Amino acid sequence: MPDAPRILYCHCQYAQVVPPEVKEAVLKKLSDSGVAFDAVADLCEMSARQDPSLKRLTDGTPVKIAACFPRAVKWLFHTAKADLPLDAAEVLNMRVQSAEEICAALFNGEVKPNLPQGKVTATDAPKSPAA
Repeated sequence: MPDAPRILYCHCQYAQVVPPEVKEAVLKKLSDSGVAFDAVADLCEMSARQDPSLKRLTDGTPVKIAACFPRAVKWLFHTAKADLPLDAAEVLNMRVQSAEEICAALFNGEVKPNLPQGKVTATDAPKSPAA
């Protein structure tokens, strides 16, 4: 049986863009579960400082991250010189998903990779038909 994925919870302390009730519910369920997880105050701040502790999360172990948009998390790690493995990282978006959805995904044991391939820019976005 493969090792369980590492779980990382970001409290999004400084940007405060995640609904407080979602992040509090996710953190409580993680704490009550008895499952090992890493919690950080703010991935954005860690990335800006190029915190070396982000590197250990990219050691090849599958990882599930409760934070923000997958594309943003991917580039936060890239900025910190700690690229996430595209085939073994799943980012759960506390900005748009419910605490129940996030916890169900965190505890199911299966990593469903969802990081975008390559660099996505505004020019790559689908074009809407001309009016």
